[in-house]
Amino acid sequence: MNIGGYKPLLLIGFLLLLAGCSTEKNTLINRTYHGTTARYNGWFNASELIRMSVGTYRTSRKEDYYNLLIIDPLPNEEEVVGLYPSIDTAIVKCTRVIQRHSMPSNDRPSQKKEEHNSWIDENWIMIGVSSFYRRDYEAALNSFEFVRKFYKNDASVFVSQMWMAKAQMESNNMAEAWLNLSAIDKAITEQESGESEKKTPSKSSKSKKSKKEVEPAKVPKSMRFEFEKTKAEYALRKKLPQDAIKYLNASLKFAKKSLDKSRVHFILAQLYESTGNREEANKHFSTCLKYNAPYEMHFNARLKRAFNGGDDKVRKELLKMLRDAKNANFKDQIYFALADIELQRSNKPKAFEYLTASAFYSTANVRQKGMAFEKMGDLSFADRNYVKAQKYYDSCGKVIDDKYPNAEGVRKKAEKLADLVRAVETAAFEDSVQRIAKLGEDERKDFLKNVIKQRKEEAEQLKRREAERMRQLQEMQRQSEESAGSGSKWYFNNPKVLNQGFDEFRKLWGTRENEDNWRRTDKQVVLPELTEGDDTTAIKDVAVASEVKEKGDSVTVESLMVDIPLSDSAINASNLRLIDALYTAGVIYKEQLNEPELAKKQFTEVRKRNIPGDVDLSSSYQLFKLSGTNESEANSHKEYILINYPNSDYANFLRDPDFFIKRKEREALAEQEYLTILDRYNRRLYGPVLAKAESVIQNEPDNKYRAKYMLLKALAMGQTTENKQELLPVLNQIVNEYPKTDEEKRAQEMITVINNGYSKNTPADFGNKSPYTFKEDAKHTIMIFIDKRDNSTLVKNKVSDFNRQYYSRLKLKVNSKIFGSDQSVVIVQDFDNDTKAIDYMRVFKTPKKHTLDLSKIKVFAISEDNMKLLFERQNLTEYEQFHDEFY
Repeated sequence: MNIGGYKPLLLIGFLLLLAGCSTEKNTLINRTYHGTTARYNGWFNASELIRMSVGTYRTSRKEDYYNLLIIDPLPNEEEVVGLYPSIDTAIVKCTRVIQRHSMPSNDRPSQKKEEHNSWIDENWIMIGVSSFYRRDYEAALNSFEFVRKFYKNDASVFVSQMWMAKAQMESNNMAEAWLNLSAIDKAITEQESGESEKKTPSKSSKSKKSKKEVEPAKVPKSMRFEFEKTKAEYALRKKLPQDAIKYLNASLKFAKKSLDKSRVHFILAQLYESTGNREEANKHFSTCLKYNAPYEMHFNARLKRAFNGGDDKVRKELLKMLRDAKNANFKDQIYFALADIELQRSNKPKAFEYLTASAFYSTANVRQKGMAFEKMGDLSFADRNYVKAQKYYDSCGKVIDDKYPNAEGVRKKAEKLADLVRAVETAAFEDSVQRIAKLGEDERKDFLKNVIKQRKEEAEQLKRREAERMRQLQEMQRQSEESAGSGSKWYFNNPKVLNQGFDEFRKLWGTRENEDNWRRTDKQVVLPELTEGDDTTAIKDVAVASEVKEKGDSVTVESLMVDIPLSDSAINASNLRLIDALYTAGVIYKEQLNEPELAKKQFTEVRKRNIPGDVDLSSSYQLFKLSGTNESEANSHKEYILINYPNSDYANFLRDPDFFIKRKEREALAEQEYLTILDRYNRRLYGPVLAKAESVIQNEPDNKYRAKYMLLKALAMGQTTENKQELLPVLNQIVNEYPKTDEEKRAQEMITVINNGYSKNTPADFGNKSPYTFKEDAKHTIMIFIDKRDNSTLVKNKVSDFNRQYYSRLKLKVNSKIFGSDQSVVIVQDFDNDTKAIDYMRVFKTPKKHTLDLSKIKVFAISEDNMKLLFERQNLTEYEQFHDEFY
């Protein structure tokens, strides 16, 4: 073969290639070369990087099917850090293409009037899209705005406007976002009307158009699916679900991928469900099942259909799902759905059975466990079984986190009912121990021995139930693993398997603290189920059972005897606790729960005890008020109060219904008199002050301001006598008669001063002693103080690797220094301000493969002036305090 004959052709090809490299000549060869390069080296590679990184994020994130699914999930500030390398690489690729392949050159953008490379605008848009996913919305808007202004007659204008709307919504600029979306909508309307006119042209339209007339750009059909979704997102943020439904339905016309269709149908079903249209919701849940989607989405679609009207067919489908190994991890949700169906049938016992199973199988899904407990609490509350309801609300409050809907409301319910539970349990405890105390000594010992024996049998049953529970959970885990596949065999090389191991531990053992004896089950006092209608005297052995469970196998008859009230004083104390608990329960029933009949029973129990005192009096008055229209009953309680407590306020009220009004008037008059005397004291008229104070102290023991008069008397005496010891009898009287009051506290201070004299007062210095100053706009440096045992060169290399992956665009400098005698510190420079330095610290402290062991290092942001001062003073603790305050 004669190679020499091809040299002219090679030379010509080389010259053509060389000519094509020029960006200043608008020729076919130049446009083809630079356009192809811009398309594949820039736009295509960048879009693939963004597509893969965002796609990986979305497939790996955990969907929240308890709430409305997000149309297009976006990473938050912590999650986006993992996407930085791909996003920054995409931005660099597109930026390089724009710099090297714009036609003509992009050296002077302000003077440039046209662009001959048809793929440069796509690269600008891709820079904006990348910045959008990076959460740098200002940079994204700048890129999109440039495209909108420079490419006015190109379809990319509409793409840029759509992404501008997305960025503006994320920046909470909803008005501007809607203007951009409306502009695209208007263009679509005009475009569609223009196309319809072309199909039926009028006579006037047949006239020849000018050759120079340029047709307006058309909205690309490829962006219509994304555009309709964006409008739906806007509608959801404006709380317009009907508009969101309209836009999502419109988006289905342009959806091509099966995954996109299934997600839109699921969200549509959720929206119809929230607006009360269950029929349409079920249609879309069923349609979702026809398309390819993650199994969990299909599972929840089936589950939602059950909630929207569970007939026998749906119930059978749910029971069949329970037997499917693929649903091993979803048993809790299936049982909850079955419970809902039973409630629709008014079958509460079966519903409770399913809800209990739901809570049992909710080992990793704390949200579902909380829902099961809350539902059982609501049902018990509706049945007026408030003690039982509190137990369920309390259990719910302990397992849920703050993101749980109505988390605060559930905890408040548990908290409000907790006082009732304590009162009922206290009454049951005191009643049971008193009944045991009434037994003979031998009979009492035999009784306690039987209780201990019974408790041990219950403990054995508990162990068997725990073993059965673990067996069931292990079987559930096995089924889950079989349905999911084995995956990587090497455990520590497979993060997914590591997470599964953690989840399996929680399923078998629950949430355990890292402490000794973590295998032991929590020791809780379990009381018999109480119903508010029960007489508390019918509750047997509550105290003993509680004590045995708390002390476990070590409990003995002697240890139980400690809480049995055998002496008269112990019985009296127990009775006081009992009636106080009964009265408290009655007040809660009456005031908080509006249960007058249950309240009556508690107050009546107090009266039956026949223990004179304030509780007996208050219970009698409550029974009088609860008598209502029953005149004979009311008169009985009234007579009881008048006979047994004739001088009480309640008796006075029953004699004179205006008693409390008159007393309030007397108190108002007493207050005015005290203020008058106080004014005289301030005007140094000590004689009248002493006379009035002495009169009130001696003659008005019920005066509301008597303690204040005593204190005022002591103060006035202090102004009129040289011998301050004369004040002590008055001050001591205040201390003795009015303990734990503000007056007693002030009297004690005066007694201390009289007896010991004044202590020396040293003025406090609240000035800023730190030698460091904070400047927001000053250049900042990051200082990483490493452990003395670590290799500073290795640490420096790891920091450099971290910077290249996550902050490649900042071109940060890394070096190391010695602080003090042997402390190594890695220096990262330079940051334009404190905000960028703080952002770097936040990302650096997020665990990654390049991040060091943060438990052994300290990371600080510092300005140049402060860093110089720090090395001069060599006091890291001093700067650390300053850093904690300002950074």
